[in-house]
Amino acid sequence: MSLFKARDWWSTVLGEKEEFDQGCLCLADVDNSGNGQDKIIVGSFMGYLRIFNPHPVKTGDGTQAEDLLLEVHLRDPILQVEVGKFVSGTEMLHLAILHSRKLCVYSVSGTLGNVEHGNQYQIKLMYEHNLQRTACNMTYGPFGGVKGRDLICIQSIDGMLMVFEQESYAFGRFLPGSLLPGPLAYSSRTDSFITVSSCRQVESYKYQVLAFATDADKRQETEQQKLGSGKRLVVDWTLNIGEQALDICIVSFNQLASSVFVLGERNFFCLKDNGQIRFMKKLDCNPSCFLPYCSVSEGTINTLIGNHNNMLRIYQDVTLKWSTQLPHVPVAVKVGSLHDLKGVIVTLSDDGHLQCSYLGTDPSLFQAPKVESRELNYEDLDIEFKELQKTIKDVNRTQGVWPMTEREDDLTVSALVSPNFDSVSQATDVEVGAELVPSVTVKVTLQSRLALQKAKLSVYVQPPLVLTCDQFTFECLGVPRIIQCKFRLPLKLICSPGQPSKSASHKLTIDTNKPPVSLLSLFPGFANQSDDDQVNVMGFCFLGGSRVTLLASKTSQRYRIQSEQFEDLWLVTNELILRLQEYFEKQGIRDFACSFSGSMPLQEYFELIDHHFELRMNGEKLEELLSERAVQFRAIQRRLLTRFKDKTPAPLQHLDTLLDGTYKQVMALADAIEENQGHLFQSFTRLTSATHLVILLISLWQKLSADQFAILEAAFLPLQQDAQELGWEETVDAAISHLLKTCLSKSSKEQALNLSSLLSIPKDTSRLKKHITLLCDRLAKGGRLCLSTDAAVPQTMVMPGGCTTIPESDLEERSGEQESTGLFTNHKHLLADTPTPEVSPLHGVSE
Repeated sequence: MSLFKARDWWSTVLGEKEEFDQGCLCLADVDNSGNGQDKIIVGSFMGYLRIFNPHPVKTGDGTQAEDLLLEVHLRDPILQVEVGKFVSGTEMLHLAILHSRKLCVYSVSGTLGNVEHGNQYQIKLMYEHNLQRTACNMTYGPFGGVKGRDLICIQSIDGMLMVFEQESYAFGRFLPGSLLPGPLAYSSRTDSFITVSSCRQVESYKYQVLAFATDADKRQETEQQKLGSGKRLVVDWTLNIGEQALDICIVSFNQLASSVFVLGERNFFCLKDNGQIRFMKKLDCNPSCFLPYCSVSEGTINTLIGNHNNMLRIYQDVTLKWSTQLPHVPVAVKVGSLHDLKGVIVTLSDDGHLQCSYLGTDPSLFQAPKVESRELNYEDLDIEFKELQKTIKDVNRTQGVWPMTEREDDLTVSALVSPNFDSVSQATDVEVGAELVPSVTVKVTLQSRLALQKAKLSVYVQPPLVLTCDQFTFECLGVPRIIQCKFRLPLKLICSPGQPSKSASHKLTIDTNKPPVSLLSLFPGFANQSDDDQVNVMGFCFLGGSRVTLLASKTSQRYRIQSEQFEDLWLVTNELILRLQEYFEKQGIRDFACSFSGSMPLQEYFELIDHHFELRMNGEKLEELLSERAVQFRAIQRRLLTRFKDKTPAPLQHLDTLLDGTYKQVMALADAIEENQGHLFQSFTRLTSATHLVILLISLWQKLSADQFAILEAAFLPLQQDAQELGWEETVDAAISHLLKTCLSKSSKEQALNLSSLLSIPKDTSRLKKHITLLCDRLAKGGRLCLSTDAAVPQTMVMPGGCTTIPESDLEERSGEQESTGLFTNHKHLLADTPTPEVSPLHGVSE
């Protein structure tokens, strides 16, 4: 963290969604005004050329209309801009612009304005060169020691140097062994081009050697080279720096000495003219740009280095002299004279943030008043501390699980589910038997009172439901907060009307305090046309083929749900309770309540837990076997490679057969792991549905409040996805243990127990099942779920016993009906075996 921030003198943002790089910034008196004031020239990859002359009224002002002298769209991407003496017959400065396939030289001139709009600037094309190869970068200087003019050298993507003597093309040379182009610079004192090759070494080539070498019409050696005509291109000196280079700069102390500065990925180097290292400095952050310049101290050089931590650091040789904070990551940095202010630091980011700043601090005029010393009254402080502690405990008791939201929020998310299925199903690659899987459209609306940027919307549904798109990004929307919106999908999305079943392996009964309601009124879309009377019984058939039967008692206020699969009961049970609540709310009845007085089906629940845990253990064993076979496979490969490299042939001793057998074992184990992962996914979906059912039954059994239900749901359903490293069993066991240790503890001795902070896969599920049983027992004895540790209540309630089941006579009256058959056949797809998704929540996240 920097002690000082760069003082903003002038700044602006260039365009919208434009990109820039280190060659896109240049400072020079490009209009030849002669007053010694630099202009800021910026080119972008979108082809825009802009010239600025900042005149802030006060420090920190943004851009004014008159600060922009010129803005031209050149259509082609601008790779680099430079200012020099590029036109023959004059020593005036001109602007050179490098495009990917073209080099253009312009003159920039201004015309005095006669009205209040000020001066007018324009550019005029002096000449251009069409390039035969794609350009990468360029450098310029008085090549060969010419006086009064600058020549230009362009490096192509394939490593060719093309030299232009102003309006004419001179020659082109391929650098030997070039693979990728690197930064390029020219040293006028040694008349050399210096670059960094893909071999990570600094290379220097004399201009005279380049000029007299064989012409580079092609990479291969020509017949003239083989016969001795022409000279081979030879490097002057090289230095291996062991890393890629970002930039190269040449700084001259005087006419007798100069230094070559190379910015690497982790170091920057200072070299002598002959390639010897003068000094180097290891950087602690990844650099993004640099600029060396002569120091006021004799024989030293200052270097500005920007990095990806938004820092700009100034080194004198290898000593850090100053560190300052920038509002962006600079990709180019220059120093110039602007508006009679010398030494202005100009930085440019890759997204177009252009800033002129200076180093230093602004003095603070605030002076803290003297604090009157007074003696502390420890008794009053103790009383105040106890009152604050009591207030904190009261807030913890009364506060809900979720924080209260503001009445008028900055960002709101709402979802609207279409009442009808899509005419053309979007589940094109999913089939269950002979039937197509339907799809439904959900319209999500985001409303904001503020101007927001880069809001992210994430959608999540419980497997086996799937989404066509789960991530949305809005560029012009976003505040640092998270908004959630939950909605219900239509029940017919995953099940259809079916024939009710007379008998089932799993049954549960829901009691109500109101007379029974016709099932046709609760489920109008599930009426079967073949049945004359569906008032008291209704069948549901999931896409996978399993069936659930719902019965309403004629004589009592009870509903029974039954199915062959325990986990299939949850969705219909939950939907029944929700629709009953909506039905009585429409009737104006507010005291409707549901309850469950039967025995808790923990044994069936534990069977699903054991099956899921068994699949996890199988997956761990298979991964260990795969790791062993992989090690064996690599060892055999090494031995075979040694045999093949041996100059004296030796028998393979069946190593090839062993390699083939090991390969088959590796592939078989990989297939087994993939198959086990599919079974584990299905098992986790079944376990999730069964967990929802158990939570629902506990809440009905103990009449839990919404906050208590949320705590129980957070403890039993902490994961949206199951993983081998962090699984459901150990996570839920830790959460339930915490509840038993805090709000459901019997004594302070249990609260003092320390829980292990390291979660790992257990040896078996006995501990987890014991804790779940203990949780139900504590709730039955009066325990209440809360977030505060000192809210445990005396446990004096007695756990209710079993319940009277609905007489079979309600179903036997329909004895004339035949045994129902599933509408869908089994299929290997996950949807077939997991037909019990959760009510799908949608999470809209804005950042």
